[in-house]
Amino acid sequence: MNRRFFIRNTSLIAATAALDIPSVAAERTTRPQGTLSSIRFGICTDLHYDIMPDGLDRIKAFINTMNAEKADFIIQLGDFCKCYDYNRPLLDEWGKFDGPSYHVLGNHDMDGGFTKDQVVQFWKSDGKYFSFDIKGYHFVVLDGNEGKRTDCRRYPSTFSNTQLAWLEDDLDQTSLPVLVFVHQGLDSDSGVENASKVRYILQEANRKFGKPKVHVVFSGHHHKDYHNVINGIHYIQINSMSNHFLGKNYKAASYPLDVLAKYPKLWEVTPYRDALWARIDIAPDGTFTLSGQKSTFIGPSPKERGVSRFKDIYPAVPYISDRKFSLSLTS
Repeated sequence: MNRRFFIRNTSLIAATAALDIPSVAAERTTRPQGTLSSIRFGICTDLHYDIMPDGLDRIKAFINTMNAEKADFIIQLGDFCKCYDYNRPLLDEWGKFDGPSYHVLGNHDMDGGFTKDQVVQFWKSDGKYFSFDIKGYHFVVLDGNEGKRTDCRRYPSTFSNTQLAWLEDDLDQTSLPVLVFVHQGLDSDSGVENASKVRYILQEANRKFGKPKVHVVFSGHHHKDYHNVINGIHYIQINSMSNHFLGKNYKAASYPLDVLAKYPKLWEVTPYRDALWARIDIAPDGTFTLSGQKSTFIGPSPKERGVSRFKDIYPAVPYISDRKFSLSLTS
């Protein structure tokens, strides 16, 4: 994860159009297109199961709530767990949701030397990137973990031309309202090096359609809580289920020492007392409502650890903000 997150909300120049993108068949999961209606889904991200002592309880709370609230589907936006057999109880719990469930690849999911194909198989996911239709909406899952590690990037963080071509083709093939899921934020190039290329493709899909087609992009990765609108598309950052990462310069004891001995990364994070997630409701008239969970920090807060309010653009907070706005779903 690139912990220094700086956003550049700038206009795209015309030269961005000159993308060297090869033709490629779509790698997608298709379902019959239906009539637009009310839809509800649950979304969570950045559980970081392998460093959290109560990760299973956090997922149980999410799954139980989404079942009780009769969500149409659930999705997690990455940094879920490593592919070790001892993590299968987490997948068993995830599988208790009474409906479709989906996964987005995060940069930490390949930690331990696993390949993306191994992660997809372990999760029984639909693929590294794919799309699906539910209740008259088209959903796109992207993989921002392509390319190679560099001196500046600890993890691969680009979109290949193959995936960009797939995305362009996938959007051309649907007339349904589109929502996008990706691990790293697309509202700047700090999460993914060539995120601006994806923004351009999304904006071009709207231009060619003659009215809004792509409406919302959901991301995780940054463990923050914010909402930006760029050229009419909403970019919503979903906060981590578990914690905010601060690093070795801001270590503090948030759990008893025996727990910290077993989960040493906890020294470098500010955990949230309760699991965070969001429920999304979209009405047929385009009313979009995001209902987020609220919590508090366990142990010293970032401010109490000496973190400047201006270390990053967006402050570390233990909640997901409620949001409500209108989507243009009609001509």
